[in-house]
Amino acid sequence: MKRSSKVVTALTLSAGLALTACAPTAETGTGAEGGDAAKTVNVGIVYSKTGPLAAYGDAYYEGLQAGLDYATEGTNKVGDTELNITYHDDGGDPDKAVTVAKELIGKDYKILAGTASSGIALKLVEQAAQNKVLYISGPAASDAITGTNKYTFRSGRQSMQDVATAGTFVDDLKDKKVTVFAQDNAFGQGNLAAVDAILGMEGAKVSSILVPEDVTEFTPFARQLVDAKPDLVFAAWAGATSGSMWQALDQQGAFDVAPIVTGLGDVATYGAFGDAGEKISFLNHYFPGAAGTEVEKAMISSIEEADKEVDLFSPDGFVAGQMIAQAVAEGGDDVEKMVTSLEGWSFEGPKGETTVRASDHALIQNMYQVSLSKDGEKWIPELVETVPGEEVAPPEVVN
Repeated sequence: MKRSSKVVTALTLSAGLALTACAPTAETGTGAEGGDAAKTVNVGIVYSKTGPLAAYGDAYYEGLQAGLDYATEGTNKVGDTELNITYHDDGGDPDKAVTVAKELIGKDYKILAGTASSGIALKLVEQAAQNKVLYISGPAASDAITGTNKYTFRSGRQSMQDVATAGTFVDDLKDKKVTVFAQDNAFGQGNLAAVDAILGMEGAKVSSILVPEDVTEFTPFARQLVDAKPDLVFAAWAGATSGSMWQALDQQGAFDVAPIVTGLGDVATYGAFGDAGEKISFLNHYFPGAAGTEVEKAMISSIEEADKEVDLFSPDGFVAGQMIAQAVAEGGDDVEKMVTSLEGWSFEGPKGETTVRASDHALIQNMYQVSLSKDGEKWIPELVETVPGEEVAPPEVVN
């Protein structure tokens, strides 16, 4: 679907704008400030235009433009209600994001959305609860976002859905040996806890090999993994040593022992696995073309017509656009009605049928098993299997 020139022009980001601690500036979307309050709903998008997660922020932003265009049929209006959308750079800084959120709330913004940072999202969750505004988090994967309060929703997946997808590489997890191979830091320990909680609940016997962060020689740890003879390996690794780690696993024959599963990230990371890339079993939230749905095709077309690339978190932005439109269509400018309109809502998103679980607002969606193959110097993702959303739904949060 082609974006209307009106929406594209109005939502174009202006260069050089920055947020300050005292008076955050905004990149303003289509709707006019003020006007008939009953015919305008203010929406503030807080996302990483700059900072360490800027690539994720860009994918979210472009997906959001496509989603808004799709959900409003290019009008930037829901019925007779104009969406006044402004864009704000969190820069990866939670304090900056909170400052922005407070100022927007003070200006009668009814909806906040965005951010790929879990730390920032959890701060905005607090603002949503305290001020009774609708908050729709973006790619931030923290499980703690789900079920926190009635005003918080999410437009992407959460970590438990990743872990549950990893478990689908084994037919029956009962009594299977699952080894978590990870760095001995908060990231690795968090993944270990998630695997223990999710796959352990299915009967798996979970153990770990946690590698100190300062290690640069991975052969002994790869050997330890081989000697453990697991049925499944969940690898959680990030940073500059990734290539060396995967090379060591490959050289020690770890891929001959058991499936080694890790997450497939954004397009820029496809080559980070080296030659091991063709041997890894990837769990995946999304890659371009994964779903093959008509909605996905509309998303891809819209983003490509804007001369941008579809990536890992494009659906998170697109779904946010759909959720914003649904909330306003059913709730107008009444936040309580917006919340009710989203609870239990099922719709066709770019990844297929998507449902907002009424009890805790988890977003139930399909996930993917994926392989990588090399074509010249380029790595190409290929769909192995679509994992139905209900099969990898996170445990329900009960407050």
